[in-house]
Amino acid sequence: MAAMQAQIQALLAAVGGGAGAGGVATGTNAGSHMEVAKLAIFNREAGRVGGFITACRLYIRMKLRGNTVEEQIQWVLTYVQGGSADVWKENMMDELESGEVEYETVEDFLTSLRKEFGGGEEESVKAAELRKLEQGGKTMEEFVQEFKRAVRGSGYEGQPLIEEFKRGMNGGIWRKLMEVENPPTSIEQWYKRATALDRNWRESRREEERLRGRKEAMGGAPKQEQRQSLP
Repeated sequence: MAAMQAQIQALLAAVGGGAGAGGVATGTNAGSHMEVAKLAIFNREAGRVGGFITACRLYIRMKLRGNTVEEQIQWVLTYVQGGSADVWKENMMDELESGEVEYETVEDFLTSLRKEFGGGEEESVKAAELRKLEQGGKTMEEFVQEFKRAVRGSGYEGQPLIEEFKRGMNGGIWRKLMEVENPPTSIEQWYKRATALDRNWRESRREEERLRGRKEAMGGAPKQEQRQSLP
């Protein structure tokens, strides 16, 4: 394992410094001069493996594309630290060095990492996060993006997923879509039609405020108008 640790230190020096939370890596591997924020340390905390893997993919794509699979895996391992994660990392380093395990691509390795640290624990955390989401004062576009992020890894799909989306959106939009002749039947239809309805309502409100402002500027007495009550 000492040989692999030496390789890891050399790789870290090449890409711009040691592992750690925060900071910016400024390595120029693969011809990239773009600054990329370093990853936060992954310590097996429930619900964080998905975000950690996504960040690894992004960094590798931008900074380590020209490195070997072995070097890419070694770099990921530098950010796996703390508690039982350290034990798993040491075992993985021994297995890689001895040739007991081999990965054709870094994606294969990341899949293995997800299976090791994700499991049902991460799914439970993501499902709980999804069930707490509500649109509130957000636009539907903002809510849909937030909802989609929470869906990944939550285990929700099909009708249960649609019901969670309906529960989280503001009541005015939900009722309007349920009252139409052909209500949405898939989650993508719900995303699209709810976003369009919310956008139209907000544009109508802005136009209403603009016209009211013009009337007041011209000296007219402002009328008490019936506002749309969508969200």
